[in-house]
This record gives sequence, C-alpha cells and structure tokens, in this order.
Amino acid sequence: MLQDPKTLAIALLGGMTPALLWLWFWLKEDDKEKEPVALLSIIFIVGMLSVFFVLPLQKLIQAHINVEEWKIIYWASTEELVKFLAAAVIVWKSSYVDEPIDWPIYLITAALGFAALENTLFLIRPLSLDQTTVSLLTGHLRFLGSTLLHTVASGSIGVAIGLSFSMSPIFKKIYLFFGFISAIALHSLFNFFIIRNSGSDFMKVFAFLWVITIIMMLLLEKLRRMSFELKNIYSSN
Repeated sequence: MLQDPKTLAIALLGGMTPALLWLWFWLKEDDKEKEPVALLSIIFIVGMLSVFFVLPLQKLIQAHINVEEWKIIYWASTEELVKFLAAAVIVWKSSYVDEPIDWPIYLITAALGFAALENTLFLIRPLSLDQTTVSLLTGHLRFLGSTLLHTVASGSIGVAIGLSFSMSPIFKKIYLFFGFISAIALHSLFNFFIIRNSGSDFMKVFAFLWVITIIMMLLLEKLRRMSFELKNIYSSN
C-alpha cells in the first residue's frame, strides 16, 4: 500500500533521528582521527539498503523453519551477516582501515543505517493508522531498543576484529568467529524475550542492553589506546 508523503516523511524522521544521534555519539570514540565523512555516508546508506536484502531472506526463513527458536536465531544471523557485508564490501583491505578502532566504527555505522530504515518501515503502519502512541505503549516498545541492539551487536564483531588487529590470520579468524557468535547470541536473546513476552520485559532487556553498551564503550576505549600505541610504533620506525 502506498503511503502519503507526510506519513513517509514522519516515519523517516522518526527512524533516522535516533540512528544519527547514536552515530554522532559513537564517532566521538574515534575523535583523535576522524574518518572520512563521505565514506561514513556511503556505509550508512549501504547499511540502509541492506534491509532490502534481509527482508526476502527472512521471509524464506519464515516459510521453511517451523521451530520458533531456530527461526529467531536464523533471523538474527541473517541480519548480522548482511550488516557486516554492508561495511566489508566498502572498506575491506581499504587504506582507511589502518587502526584497531576503525572496524567497530565502520560496522556500527552500517548497523545504524540498517536500524534507521528498519525503524522507518516499522513506524509506517502505526502512523498510517494514526495509532502511534498506542502502538508504542502496547507491545511496540521494541522500536526503542532496536537501534541500540543493532549498534552493540555489530559493534561486538568490530571489537573482535579490532582486538585481533595485529594478530596472525588464524587468530583473526577465531576472533571474528566469536565476534559473530556474540552478535548473534545478543540479537537472538533480545528478539526471543521481546517476542516471547510481547514486550512486557522490555525495560529489563533494555537495561541489559545498556550494560552491554557500557562494556562496548570500555572496549572501544581499549581499541583507541591500541590505535594510539600502534601509531607511535609506526612513526618511530
């Protein structure tokens, strides 16, 4: 069903605003050396477009997987893989990825692009029915946590890559594997508790996400220090 321009504009504003605010926040973690705005913009847009690759895959999963728990895991796995690829196709072996903190920054950017469009699509229906307030207060509180979820899930993959920045290829693969496992587990647990309890445990899940966010901030600070140390080593050689 086609939506009127006003509804689309409000939905886009509602979906984009939290994502852009979070992007500004996380970019502050890399304030010593700013990443190119054009590159970040491209990754953010590609992250948005990746939603259209996920939707048909999730419909396929919906049609062929009958066990609800496995369905949730496959949905989460699909989203995390596609978000990762959205950033990887742009910056893989790029000269712009020269510090441990770069990977989490780029993956978080792609994730926030994904969340921006996902939340926009999520808002269109209640807006078109003039039920925005009701929907947000009765089971649709997932919207408030999804942006943060996508951030910390993709960020955990980026942190894993960053921590293995100077390691051998085999250890990089191991860290990447566990980064994906962490992201998928976090994403699956979020969806499981939201779906299982129709959002009734949202505040508990949201509090858990904030704990993970604080841990993520501490890990990014560690990566920032690693980046600074590596830069000093390269400059002295």
